[in-house]
Amino acid sequence: MESAEIRRRWLSFFEERGHTVVPSASLIADDPTLLLVPAGMVPFKPYFLGEVKPPFSRASSVQKCVRTPDIEEVGKTTRHGTFFQMCGNFSFGDYFKEGAIKLAWELLTTPVEHGGYGLEPEKLWITVYEQDDEAERIWRDVVGVPAERIQRLGMGPNFWSMGVPGPCGPCSEINYDRGPEFGVEGGPAVNDERYVEIWNLVFMQYERGEGSGKEDFPILGDLPAKNIDTGLGLERLAMILQGVQNMYETDTLKVVIDKATELTGVRYGANHESDVSLRVVADHMRTSVMLIGDGVTPGNEGRGYVLRRIMRRAVRNMRLLGATGPVVQDLVDTVIGTMGEQYPELVTDRKRIETVALAEEAAFLKALRGGTNILDTAVTETKASGGSVLSGDKAFLLHDTWGFPIDLTLEMAAEQGLSVDEDGFRRLMKEQRDRAKADAKAKKTGHADMTAYREIADTSGATQFTGYTNTEGETTVVGLLVNGVPSPAATEGDEVEVVLDRTPFYAEGGGQIADQGRIKLHSGAVIDVRDVQQPVPGVSVHKGSVQVGEVTVGATAYAAIDVRRRRAIARAHSATHLTHQALRDALGPTAAQAGSENQPGRFRFDFGSPNAVPGTVLTDVEQKINEVLSRELEVHAEVMPIDEAKRQGAIAEFGEKYGEQVRVVTIGDFSKELCGGTHVHNTAQLGLVKLLGESSIGSGVRRIEALVGVDAYNFLAKEHTVVAQLQELVKGRPEELPEKVSAMLGKLKDAEKEIEKFRAEKVLQAAAGLVDSARDIRGVALVTGQVPDGTTADDLRKLVLDVRGRISGGRPAVVALFTTVNGKPLTVIATNEAARERGLKAGELVRTAAKTLGGGGGGKPDVAQGGGQNPEAVGEAIAAVERLVVETA
Repeated sequence: MESAEIRRRWLSFFEERGHTVVPSASLIADDPTLLLVPAGMVPFKPYFLGEVKPPFSRASSVQKCVRTPDIEEVGKTTRHGTFFQMCGNFSFGDYFKEGAIKLAWELLTTPVEHGGYGLEPEKLWITVYEQDDEAERIWRDVVGVPAERIQRLGMGPNFWSMGVPGPCGPCSEINYDRGPEFGVEGGPAVNDERYVEIWNLVFMQYERGEGSGKEDFPILGDLPAKNIDTGLGLERLAMILQGVQNMYETDTLKVVIDKATELTGVRYGANHESDVSLRVVADHMRTSVMLIGDGVTPGNEGRGYVLRRIMRRAVRNMRLLGATGPVVQDLVDTVIGTMGEQYPELVTDRKRIETVALAEEAAFLKALRGGTNILDTAVTETKASGGSVLSGDKAFLLHDTWGFPIDLTLEMAAEQGLSVDEDGFRRLMKEQRDRAKADAKAKKTGHADMTAYREIADTSGATQFTGYTNTEGETTVVGLLVNGVPSPAATEGDEVEVVLDRTPFYAEGGGQIADQGRIKLHSGAVIDVRDVQQPVPGVSVHKGSVQVGEVTVGATAYAAIDVRRRRAIARAHSATHLTHQALRDALGPTAAQAGSENQPGRFRFDFGSPNAVPGTVLTDVEQKINEVLSRELEVHAEVMPIDEAKRQGAIAEFGEKYGEQVRVVTIGDFSKELCGGTHVHNTAQLGLVKLLGESSIGSGVRRIEALVGVDAYNFLAKEHTVVAQLQELVKGRPEELPEKVSAMLGKLKDAEKEIEKFRAEKVLQAAAGLVDSARDIRGVALVTGQVPDGTTADDLRKLVLDVRGRISGGRPAVVALFTTVNGKPLTVIATNEAARERGLKAGELVRTAAKTLGGGGGGKPDVAQGGGQNPEAVGEAIAAVERLVVETA
């Protein structure tokens, strides 16, 4: 049974039994504590935590998931992978243990011809939590599983919680016996390789307290409503139903392995090393396509780093297998071909996915060349200092700057006889990830305990946003935090977070920054609002300070935003929509939005593009935007079902999470996007849009920055003043300025070339005198000396090579010259072939000199360069070089 059919049967089975089918959420987690969705229940987490009331009592999904903690183990075993699909069925206060158990057994054991998976009942083994008598009874007495195939296990394997105080409960796992060829009998308690887990049923019935680990926490009592969360690994079930040994041989991965073998000529199963590489390629390329499909772009932090790392591991492993040219195009096409039936959006977005993937491959191949040089230098410096371990900060630099996976650094260092400080590298990586997570979480929560916001949500419900139609209005304070701690009151000077029952303040989201303004209590107290966030869904938290009076929970108030600022932001947001559409018209659908920020009078817009946008195209885009403004198009918003919005062609932003009902913003006949932000009523209100330019912010991602309205006018006015000043200086009309300025720059460049030529000739004139100064050191002609300060490194190198070339007759020669540039000493040393045969290598001589100068250096045996911090030590450095020549020659 193919994976697509397994998925279809799962959803059909539960839909027929009253479950709402919920489409897979994006892999981009809507949770500041997560980079990517690692489990099937993550999209339902707000329901289980009680943050949001579920819109259904039963649900089912097949959720895309990515886990990367054990990425280095991928391929080494057949059990580790990064992308997987988790089939889940969920109950929110509806059925509980008996219902979940009976549904699972029915689907697994119903014959294939009747819509089930057709597993043999006698091959299914059950585990239950050691204290869960009820679950064991249901399996034994209701379902009919023999007692000898039901095993009790402890909290570690058979008790679930989120790792924090909240819902928890016992688990029951269904395991499949793969037969004696996979090991000894005895059930999953004895051999989990033979008895492989396929389905985990979690019975959420308790509330847990604080504690660490999987077992060290107290059970506080029963939950008011009991819930069900189950998860079946689609790939594991496919492995069983397709009769293969492991998940890499299932239909959606084996086809990628086959393509990799076709491209490299390496047969799968030939040897362990190549099999590991082929499995890495298959897993990582599938994960890469799924991540790009959900809007992730390669980068050096966060989820962008995850994508970059796995893509580069895949490309590198293809090169280890013997591939010499680009391979990503073929591999991406293969993945889309095998996953497209389950996720049609991959086919629709093929062009964009290919564009991002190919750009990252090209960037990595370029980085390999540059990073290899950096690694070689680091290895040389480590050996020169007598070390045998490449430092963690060097490995981190290679990763962070050049995108080197740590295993690539490990392998290349090992080839040169060095190990790598992996602990140091991982410490720096952890610090970087922790900073990114902390920054994202702090932005939302202000470092307050999330429990406080949830309690406010439970007590008062969601904040009603009135800002689409009102800029001010009556409201009530329903929640108050002072310095991050819940409080009944706050006084003048306190930093506060205020929750209102209704608000005109827009909370930051969808690329639009938050409103600012004031909240005036009827008691006379005033709060200056600087920021608004939604740390839990639907609850707007107003952050600011008490300017005067006392603020109390329950007090009535009047909230008013800064209207002038809001209007400027709305103009920027509407301009962003126009820019997005104009870019797609000019560059095609691959110019998809990858992020934005709308501020008063200005905006930035990130979009997918493998190359820079030509200036002429950018000019055309700007002209088209301003033409739309002059058409005075109406802007209106409408809430509708998401399927209807898609049918109408509304554009959705990658990475955004949308519900069943969405808000669609339409600008005349020009633009239609899913958007929750605020906008103008007519394009004429924008006045003017000026695109300042575009630049790269990462592989395959470009950024446009622009001004709107008065800010755009002020910018053009300043430019006009600058043009007028240039006209006066060069005595020409505006249209003549480019030609006149170009001519002036040309003359300046010619003059600089003449000066450079004169300086080089001056330096090289010293060559003859230096040759005459050569001393004989044990048969080696040694030339040392210090040339005038300010001589460039390039000129010094030319001089050294010129002197070396003038020493005739096959005589061994070493030339070591020094200079000072900007107060720091510089040396270049060269040896000829005869000297190198005597063991005199330029790189070793430079390291000796540079060490004396208080610095470092390196290079090839024939010519090398170094420098230091102490120009007073040049004489000592020359002496050190001479001593080494004496010792070696």
